[in-house]
Amino acid sequence: MTTLSPTQARINLSSLLKRAAKGEDIGILHGDQVIALRPVKIHSDDYVLQEYGVTEQELDQFVRRTKQRIARHRKAGKMTIFSGDIEADIAD
Repeated sequence: MTTLSPTQARINLSSLLKRAAKGEDIGILHGDQVIALRPVKIHSDDYVLQEYGVTEQELDQFVRRTKQRIARHRKAGKMTIFSGDIEADIAD
């Protein structure tokens, strides 16, 4: 394992992240501990629940309210379709 001080890690962070992503063991000293840099798999089905600490019920309520809001905006003609060309869309 490559072990570095926080200062060394800060200087070379991009390189260290690339190496860790390829599977190399990289550690950063923090007091008397070594903190490892490792890729973490994120699953889209539970990302919101883990990242924001919401319950499934809260997420379902949010999705339902958001869909209702989109439907209201679409019905009122307030929806704008993004064409992929920001300059053209701004000019309209």
